Amino acid sequence: MITITGPLGRAFFVFVFVFGLVLTGATAWAGSSVNASFLGSVAIEGTDPVAYFKQGRAVKGSGDFTHKWNGATWRFASQANRDAFAAAPQQYAPQFGGYCAWAVSQGYTASIDPEAWSIVDGKLYLNYSKGVQTQWKQDIPGNIAKAEANWPGIAKKLSN
Repeated sequence: MITITGPLGRAFFVFVFVFGLVLTGATAWAGSSVNASFLGSVAIEGTDPVAYFKQGRAVKGSGDFTHKWNGATWRFASQANRDAFAAAPQQYAPQFGGYCAWAVSQGYTASIDPEAWSIVDGKLYLNYSKGVQTQWKQDIPGNIAKAEANWPGIAKKLSN
């Protein structure tokens, strides 16, 4: 076992802790209800939200095509997708700030797997994993209703 003591040991611990937060993509703490990275406030792990609708799949966005909206930086695979989002962000942004929709239906937030998604009645819903998505799909209307009831309180807590 290695023991680190003294001022340098504490500084090392703080450095490792902060570096760990950066590597894990901790959710932004700056009063936003959008699921965004700690550094750069990149929404939904840099995935292009418009691509879900236009390409029918998750597509990684580029740092070359970005748009700031709702306290986060959104990335897009193309200028056309960026422009579509900028013109109508509510049409393309995922529900519940891009957090796992099933988690919100249960009263909390969770990160997402960009590959675990669905569009229901023209709205994008993201899930933590494909396994959680299976649970979500067992009662989509019920889960949406529960999530919609829970979201205002959750969003308020996230914004504080």
